[in-house]
Amino acid sequence: MQRRAFIKRSGMAAAGAVALPYILPQGRLFAATGARKANHVVFCLFAGGVRNLESVHMQDGNLMRCLFNGTQTISSDILPGLDPVPASPLPLPLQNYGTLFKEFRYAQGPTGHYNGHATAITGVYTQTDLDIRANPLNPTVFELYRKHNAPQQTALNSWWVSNTLGPYVALNFSNAEGYGAAYGGNFISPLSFIQSGYNSLANPKTFTPSEESIINEMRNFVDQNFNTQFINGAAGVTNAHTEKIALQNFIADSYNKAANGLYLNPWQLPNANVMNSDMFNIFFAEEILKQFKPELLVVNMQDVDICHSNFTQYANNLRKADYAVAHLWNTIQSTPVLANDTIMIIAPEHGRNLNPNSLIDNFGRKALDHTSDNTSREIFCMIVGPPNVVKQGQVLNQVAGQSIDIVPTIAGILGFDSQIPGGTLPGSFLHQAFF
Repeated sequence: MQRRAFIKRSGMAAAGAVALPYILPQGRLFAATGARKANHVVFCLFAGGVRNLESVHMQDGNLMRCLFNGTQTISSDILPGLDPVPASPLPLPLQNYGTLFKEFRYAQGPTGHYNGHATAITGVYTQTDLDIRANPLNPTVFELYRKHNAPQQTALNSWWVSNTLGPYVALNFSNAEGYGAAYGGNFISPLSFIQSGYNSLANPKTFTPSEESIINEMRNFVDQNFNTQFINGAAGVTNAHTEKIALQNFIADSYNKAANGLYLNPWQLPNANVMNSDMFNIFFAEEILKQFKPELLVVNMQDVDICHSNFTQYANNLRKADYAVAHLWNTIQSTPVLANDTIMIIAPEHGRNLNPNSLIDNFGRKALDHTSDNTSREIFCMIVGPPNVVKQGQVLNQVAGQSIDIVPTIAGILGFDSQIPGGTLPGSFLHQAFF
């Protein structure tokens, strides 16, 4: 297949899985009927299991200097294991641009990554391990936004950007009655879409006739045995014709940039090897924000999950994710329509255990799991936004807020909270962060 044909076909195929509106210059379809605090929300899941002891509680030897105030001297013996991360693009640590909940809680349910993600995106705790092959039972924030916002929004205005495929694609819509794919958000996994997809498809192997015959047999087998039955009669999130064209152009442009090497070091870091998958995921979220100006975007990062076996690399990836979030906020404030009209929420899905496991890395640090002890339920939450809307530089040291409060807060910010049926969301609006 020729590269140009591949780009065209790939763009058309991918566009069939997502959905678009007619965007006005100010980035909104129509004026909302509910009272809004801002017209855009970005929810950043600082995921992978982040312990408060290495984040909000670590004032001396601050690993996350872009997010939190505190001294920046890091223990010299671990420095050789840490990659050089650039200084923050922001004048001050991010906590100075909003409110920091130092003692947030993932209060119930298994401390598993999928459970934590599902809770953050649905606003409902689960008491058992979830079926990672199925969509959640409760409506997601994307469905709540698209169904109950007035006027209703199309999927191009709501995005779920995840740095892995696996079960996370299932979080863009639920199995809840009255919701489903018709109200889902656009999903994309940049690493799979750009890197793996491009490498596999844009530079295909040329098969001999005999090899091609075998490939066709394998394809027919897969087609017959891996049929998918879609819920509610819907084959995933769909797009209107005009919106598909916008997505096709975006996808084709992304492939062209990848082909020309523009994604090898898109932030122009002094050392291109520093950029990990979390940073690339945030970069691609920035590209979506700049191109489509969505009202709702959720993005995650998970590279710190290496802490199960390597604490030093956990610390290394904490610093990279910390820089990525600051870069994201800087991009938002540098983008017309989004600047001064966006609220960003940052929170881990859960924490990590107080006591280590038996694995020790090359710097003598013991690794950490997350098995539902009290420390694995301790997380932080930061809400930043316009100074006339979000309280600036406020730090709440007492236990205040839970994971299930984030979705009601997003609903309140975007003004559709009063339209959600009673009993759908057990959490509360995080009023402490707002004027």
